[in-house]
Amino acid sequence: MMEKAVAGPELYRDPSGAFEYLVMTVRPGQSLAEARRSLAEHAEYGKWELRRSRIYYGGVRRYWMRRRLMRVERTLPPLL
Repeated sequence: MMEKAVAGPELYRDPSGAFEYLVMTVRPGQSLAEARRSLAEHAEYGKWELRRSRIYYGGVRRYWMRRRLMRVERTLPPLL
């Protein structure tokens, strides 16, 4: 199974910029049970949610998962 994190302006991004995306590709010869397990692990431990799934001609499956970006604000004054 191939995984790649989608980030940056040249790849798919939510217009609001509030989410980051993970695209997982499953080739036709790979086990669907293994794909389901990997999706469940990402969802449970990485806080990802399934956004879209597609099946292409030839049997390739692609899953888009997303999670909300956490913006952290500084609580201490800057050091001078």
